[in-house]
Order: sequence, then C-alpha cells, then structure tokens
Amino acid sequence: MASEDIEDIRRVLAICFRDGEALDALDIERILSFDMEWVNPSEAEKIVQALIGKGWLSGEENALKPTVSLTDVHSPLGWFPRPSRLLHPIDANERQEQPVPTEQKSVMPPTPTPTKKQPLNHSPDSNDPRAKLTQRLSKYISKASEISLEEVERRAKRKHQALQYASMWMCLALVAREQSLSMKEITEALAAV
Repeated sequence: MASEDIEDIRRVLAICFRDGEALDALDIERILSFDMEWVNPSEAEKIVQALIGKGWLSGEENALKPTVSLTDVHSPLGWFPRPSRLLHPIDANERQEQPVPTEQKSVMPPTPTPTKKQPLNHSPDSNDPRAKLTQRLSKYISKASEISLEEVERRAKRKHQALQYASMWMCLALVAREQSLSMKEITEALAAV
C-alpha cells in the first residue's frame, strides 16, 4: 500500500465533492470523464463501482458520499491521477491511520483566548488600494440586497476559496452581481480609489 495511492484517491474525491454535497454515481462519472478528462466514460463507470466496492464511497447510487475526510487535501497545479490507481483502488479500510503515541504526557488543554470577529480580510501588505474597500463594499451589498452582512461575507469567502487567485473585493463584486445589484456604483467606487 503506497501513500501515493491514498493521496490520488483522496484528491479525486476532494475534486468531485468540492461542494460537500452527496453526488449521483452518474455525476461522478461525468466529472471524471467529461469535466476533468482523466478517463473515458466506460472507465469512469468502473472507477465509481470500484470506489464503492473498496469502501471509499458509501450511500445509494443517487446519493454517494466519501467515507474519508477531505478537509486537508490539496492538489498541485497540473496534477492528474493515475487511472490504474482509480480502477484498482486499495481498500479504504487499509489506508494508513495516524500512529497513536504510546507515551501519554499530561498536557494542559489550551485556554481559548477571546477573539474578535475578523472582518472580511484584506491583507495589510496588499498594494491594491481597493482592498481597503472590502468592509464598506460588503456593508453596501448587505444593505442594497437586504441580505445579512454575515451572509454576504460567507458568500464572498466561498467564492474566494473557489477562485483562489481572485481578490476579496472582486469576490464581493461577484456577490453583488449575483444579487442583480447595479454594478455601476460598485465599479465607480472601486475605480475611484
């Protein structure tokens, strides 16, 4: 059992289940074959069945979910899986577990320090002056679209995670556009800086 096999399968599952919702087997096959173009459609069907059979996916055919945590999975740019690792996956129960330390030391649990709610982040070292407008822009979008400020920020953060290279103010502009707000005021505010 190689850790590369495990990582390939976890990366594929993380890409397929990036929204965190259950998927139909056909949707997973479509992602593998048409969206990502890793394998042909007949191989994609075999892969899904193999992942179910080896315990990597569970649930009904129309509501499959991964059986492993995908929170810390990162795929390098240009990465693609070896089809053989997907067609003949290792058993999910054989995956390497993190070793349990044999010596128990008495450690005081960390005391939680009160943290202020972080406003929508703009990096202080950013050279882009529009980054300073993120808080004001999110308040404007919240007021104009009658959505709570927390919801506007949650949507912008989600877009930021999905787009990675987009700045936070660009993600806020996308949220505003999604809410059918007039983009004229937003673009003027961002251009005036």
